[in-house]
Parts: sequence; C-alpha cells; structure tokens
Amino acid sequence: MNKTELLKLKFKGIQLIRNWFSNEDFLDVMTPTIVQCPGIEPHLHPFTVTGEHFNGQLQTSPEFHMKELLSFGLEKIFTITYSFRDEPISETHRPQFLMLEWYRANEHYEKIKDDTKSLVNFLIDQLPSLKSNLSGDFYEWTIKEAFLKFTRIDLEKFKDKEKLYKKIKEDFSELPLPKIEEVTWDDLFFILFLNIIEPELKNYPKVILKEYPASQAALSTLKKDDPSVCERFEIYLNGVEIGNCFNELTNLEIQKQRYIEARKERLDLYKKEIPEPKVLFDALERGIPKSAGIAVGVERLLNAITGENLF
Repeated sequence: MNKTELLKLKFKGIQLIRNWFSNEDFLDVMTPTIVQCPGIEPHLHPFTVTGEHFNGQLQTSPEFHMKELLSFGLEKIFTITYSFRDEPISETHRPQFLMLEWYRANEHYEKIKDDTKSLVNFLIDQLPSLKSNLSGDFYEWTIKEAFLKFTRIDLEKFKDKEKLYKKIKEDFSELPLPKIEEVTWDDLFFILFLNIIEPELKNYPKVILKEYPASQAALSTLKKDDPSVCERFEIYLNGVEIGNCFNELTNLEIQKQRYIEARKERLDLYKKEIPEPKVLFDALERGIPKSAGIAVGVERLLNAITGENLF
C-alpha cells in the first residue's frame, strides 16, 4: 500500500472502533494529556513537561482520569487518545501512540473480555487484511497453564526465588541469568515469560492470558478463591501484546499501600520519584463501584489485524 492508502486504512480502523463503542452505548469521553501523576507502575517512564506556570508529565495512559469519571457516576465510557512513554522505538512501540481505554462500572473483568473478543472480531470482519489466520477462536490460558504448557514449570512448586533460579539454570541454561542476589522472583518470571513463552505465542493467532501472579497486580484485584493471582488479562494477536485488562481495585487503603511499594521500587531501580496519584486517590475516596477496564494500543491492534504498519 502507498502512504495515502495506509492513512485511509488507519483512520477507517479508528472510525470503526468508535462505531463499535457507539453501537454498544458507550460514552466517548476526553481526559487531560498533561497530568500530575501519569501512573504508578515502576517501569513506566513518562515525559516531563516544564513551563513557566505549570510543571507536569505527559500521560502514559488516561487511566486515572477515566477512574475519576467513574467516581462521578459515569458507567460505560471509552476514549481514544495519545499517550506517551519514554521507551526505545521498536516495531511495536513509539514514544507517542494512540491508546484506547474503556471501562464498565458494576461489571467483572470477564465482561471486558467479552467486549475485547467482540471488538477484535468486528474489526477482522470489517478491515482488509493480509492476515488470514485471525478468523478462528481465541486460545485462553491462565498464566499457570501457560507456564506448564510452554516451560513445563508448575509455578505452584516454584514460589521460592531460589528454587525458580535453580530450575532456570538447570533447564534453560541458554538464558542469561544475573546473580541471584540481583534479581527478584518477578525478574525470573519475566526471564522465562519473555524468552520462552512470548515467542511461542506467535503460533497461536489470538490469545488471552489471565490470572497473573499477585505480585504483578498493579491496580487490579486479587482472585478471591486464589489470592496468589490477580484478576487481570492480556490479549495477544500474532504474538504481539495488544492490551492489558484489570478487574479494578477500588479499595483506597490497599491502593495507597501498593503506591508506597511501587514508589520504593522505582527509587531503588531508577532513583526517580513517583508523584502521589492524587486524582486516583481522590476518585477512590469519592467511591468507585466495582469496575473493570482495559488499555489497548490502537496502532498495534490495527497492525495485527491488517498486516500493515499503521504507526
């Protein structure tokens, strides 16, 4: 395709996304781009904005201000907006990119999963594609199931960092391992996930992975009957992560504690502060009903479906 055709395809895709949400009776909302706190995840790197009258940061996602809207009584909302992350440019990332986020108040994250499948299948039906392998059903595994399938590791038996470290050293000697005192259990998890599991997902066109370890809950709830995992899923299309969904944590005190832990981790790793997320805390203090939401990279989504580079 030439540049004109690619632009038309991208903007048609964005319009189709809006059409899907309009047909589902979602309200199209807007959030600020310059914010006081863009997120609390330790590994997210925002851009700083410095002016004569105001200093802030460019949003890494509209999440906190979307939750502010939920606290004011809005129930089914979505936005498509630019987000910004100071990370290396790659085939799947640009420092400025389009983010789609939507939330449902008074719903569990299983409902967002249904939305996600429906939206993806709608776009597959409506957009011209070089990919013919996305027409089938979604594969769906818990993280524990994915580890068993692709690494033959039962995470229930390797909750101890030393045991998991030894297992990787014995069974995956080709993987580079830092010294054991330099890594956490989560570091070891991601060494396996990124090097063994993610490459395998290219063989499964449409995948949903759910129930990540509780240590990776971020802003999601823990599963009531298994608090070792959190109620969160990620969607992959042709091996590329497209979106990340949370069953939203609405408990202010637990969220404050997670902020303190994330702030310490960021200080230890990067010697940088995470500002207090006042917008989020104020929203939780006002009260957010049980809710679920997801963030999806729009260009990644459209690229995966069309087979074209629409960044």
